Amino acid sequence: MSFASPGTGYRAWFECFRGCAGRWSLTEVIYRCPNCQGLLEVRHDFGPLLQTSAAEWRRLFAGRSRTTDWPFGSGVWGKKELVCPVVEDENIVSMYEGNTNLFWAKRFGEMLGLDDLWLKLCGNSHTGSFKDLGMTVLVSVVNQMRADHSQIRAVACASTGDTSASLAAYAAYAGIPAVVLLPKDKISVAQLVQPLAHGAITLSLETDFDGCMAIVRQIAEKDGIYLANSMNSLRIEGQKTVGIEIVQQFDWKVPDWIIVPGGNLGNVSALGKGLLELLELGIIERLPRIVCAQAQRANPLYLSYLTDFEKVEPVQALPTVASAIQIGNPVSIERAIAVLRRFDGIVEQVSEPEIVEAVAEADRTGLFNCPHTGVALGALKKLAARKEFRADDKIVVLSTAHGLKFTDFKVAYHRNQLEGIDAQLQNQPIELRANYDSVRDEIQRQIDKRFGSGE
Repeated sequence: MSFASPGTGYRAWFECFRGCAGRWSLTEVIYRCPNCQGLLEVRHDFGPLLQTSAAEWRRLFAGRSRTTDWPFGSGVWGKKELVCPVVEDENIVSMYEGNTNLFWAKRFGEMLGLDDLWLKLCGNSHTGSFKDLGMTVLVSVVNQMRADHSQIRAVACASTGDTSASLAAYAAYAGIPAVVLLPKDKISVAQLVQPLAHGAITLSLETDFDGCMAIVRQIAEKDGIYLANSMNSLRIEGQKTVGIEIVQQFDWKVPDWIIVPGGNLGNVSALGKGLLELLELGIIERLPRIVCAQAQRANPLYLSYLTDFEKVEPVQALPTVASAIQIGNPVSIERAIAVLRRFDGIVEQVSEPEIVEAVAEADRTGLFNCPHTGVALGALKKLAARKEFRADDKIVVLSTAHGLKFTDFKVAYHRNQLEGIDAQLQNQPIELRANYDSVRDEIQRQIDKRFGSGE
């Protein structure tokens, strides 16, 4: 069965997010508006898109999901007409990203008095994070540009771990040189080894993410190397499919709330963009509320929220267990603010103890969360305590990366070695002699201690 496009003539281009005049091709090397230096945004020609009914779009997207009909089985490229119609199918670089599961967090929700809590496990992806959703689009466009004989020597990014892993994997798959700039000693071993394994040119710099970002922007501007960070709006086009996918998984019913951790804030921007486009196509009839959760030690958006977004200032981000969002000068803050205003959004901050204990509590209910998901779960707990939610609200938390990428964090927690944290739920192996009676007696003691005697 073929799941080809229902029509022809789909078009998309770059425009200034702030509304300046001008359009630029998606295959042009440009990241900011030449007039105002604002970020660009991918805009779609909705005339051809609206010629297909909402019901037909729903059928098409659902029918493509998880098929082997290249490239439409991907959760991203199954929405190709709405994502990036300019790339020829043979130049798409895809690992069948997306289509990640929704986890019904039944026990964790019950702890908070919530009946309908779900986690979107974006970390169940090839490189273990949601970054794959955006990277497949960006690297595919670069692959198309190289096929069209554009002189792009390499692709490069600054990263706190997950972006570098994703870029390195997709570039390796396409045979494109990759360069990654990482803040020294500020990412997990699992995150560091991924670009190394994929052969990326990996530079460990004595600075933080913001310092790495400043340098990679200069490299992109001066040295003919293509920028792969989220200030490149092609990334946003892939990441926006997470909202589309959530709605599709709920049989096209919109949840009441979506909670997302925020660092560089591309994910907030992307989530809103995808849902607004579904609304324009008539595929959905209402919007959810969006909550952006920030670590208290890296909270410029939260501080702006306290002023009703009248003041927008960078901060010096301090070390946090949520290292991937330790960003004090987020590139996409302007776009994120626009989304939060449109979605009646809330911004909440979460302290280090609140992050850590939210992760541990959720893990005890069958999840295995990264610390960045812990930021979102910590915000969820605070909003639930304030009675922001009704008990039957459908709530989705975006889990951004797989917990296995942060085993050093989890080991430190269970050894009670995280500075300033009293690990209430630590759990260590119990060392015993290999003797049946000793093992049996200890098992019984632990069952009684942890779960009660059952009497």
